[in-house]
Amino acid sequence: MISVCIATYNGEKYLEEQLDSILPQLASQDELIISDDGSKDATLAIIKRYRAQDSRVKFFNGPGKGVIANFEFAINQSQGEFIFLADQDDVWQPEKVQITLEFFHTHPRIDLVISDLVIVNEKLDVIEPSYFEYRNVKLGFLHNIVKNKYIGAGMAFRSELKTRILPIPAKVPMHDMWIGLIAAYGNKSALIAQPLTLYRRHSDNASEINTKASFYQQLKWRCAISYVLFKRIFLNS
Repeated sequence: MISVCIATYNGEKYLEEQLDSILPQLASQDELIISDDGSKDATLAIIKRYRAQDSRVKFFNGPGKGVIANFEFAINQSQGEFIFLADQDDVWQPEKVQITLEFFHTHPRIDLVISDLVIVNEKLDVIEPSYFEYRNVKLGFLHNIVKNKYIGAGMAFRSELKTRILPIPAKVPMHDMWIGLIAAYGNKSALIAQPLTLYRRHSDNASEINTKASFYQQLKWRCAISYVLFKRIFLNS
């Protein structure tokens, strides 16, 4: 069983396209968890329509505390052996679930994988064919604490990782950075070089907000996340 976790907020423009790319890849026992953070547009109506048509769609009212807390809440609701993160505005390639699960089955010591993404614009026109190449993505704790390259839109992980990543500390800049660093510390993460997601870039992306932060703010984030990682890993607190 797999769980796909989506954190939504005012996502009416692209949400249907994303749901239509995910649901055909899920088996009957799988679940699509949607946690909404108080959308004011037609997002809730879209979710309710899909839920009425498909019992695999499970809807929750999110905590209303932003994207990190919303993803944390969605992950907490998951029951699957493998957990996929999904953004509300992207599109999954038809083979994403199959390729990811095959990778996990052939690499039993790996807890987390990140698959490559095609960076596209609002109309799904290709901007960059490989997020990995464009951002020089590499695994490793030190590499990503200095300049984070982990991206939630390409992430999937085993449910066993939940006990290590939850709760997600409030001080971290983004949930994907925290999850990636936790897995990286134990050298239990891997990359799938094949692009399995159309990663839509537009002015309302939540991740775009953090990339525009000042150098001082990013430095504060890195100091904070280093401290909480030390406490979580070595002090178990």
